[in-house]
Amino acid sequence: MRGISVDIGLSSHVINLALRKPKNSTMIQETKAPKTLVQPITSAQLLEHWQGHRNLTRRVIEKFPEDQMFSFSIGGMRTFAELLKEMLEIAYPGVKGMATGEWNEFGNIAPEIDIKGADTKAKLLKIWDWTTEQINALWPQISTQRFQEAETAFGVYQGQIYSHLQYFVDNEIHHRGQGYVYLRALGIEPPAFWER
Repeated sequence: MRGISVDIGLSSHVINLALRKPKNSTMIQETKAPKTLVQPITSAQLLEHWQGHRNLTRRVIEKFPEDQMFSFSIGGMRTFAELLKEMLEIAYPGVKGMATGEWNEFGNIAPEIDIKGADTKAKLLKIWDWTTEQINALWPQISTQRFQEAETAFGVYQGQIYSHLQYFVDNEIHHRGQGYVYLRALGIEPPAFWER
């Protein structure tokens, strides 16, 4: 026996009907429509959202005094330069993994990028801008279906591609927030967070 709920719209009551298969008869076969991928946000909009956050983070980097970027911290937290390096170690390798399925070990950006040697604000900004260009170049290779695929990022983190991207953005927002606190502690007004 199989129950079906039918809302007849006349009252808040729901009538339950039971369908029984009589002997020597066939039941109507249920057919399911093919799954349609519902896309509440386009890939281009998602990229624009992420790059908006990256643009804001870049403006925080620009505001940060060079002499404090590599030394200032509060309560034992990492310096803003260390936080930026982590963001950079995630962004390009992350989008490359999303686009190609090839995930480097965490911390390995690209052979031509020396993140450990990035010891000035200018060097960090140069790597930031290079990363932005790489994200824009690789993004079109990520299909809508790809966002739903499960994969292990950086050989460690399991999840669907969209959840990895959400983490990349969340991580950046979190560390940028730390940068805001540092700027305020240094007496510097950070950029308005809504101006991306």
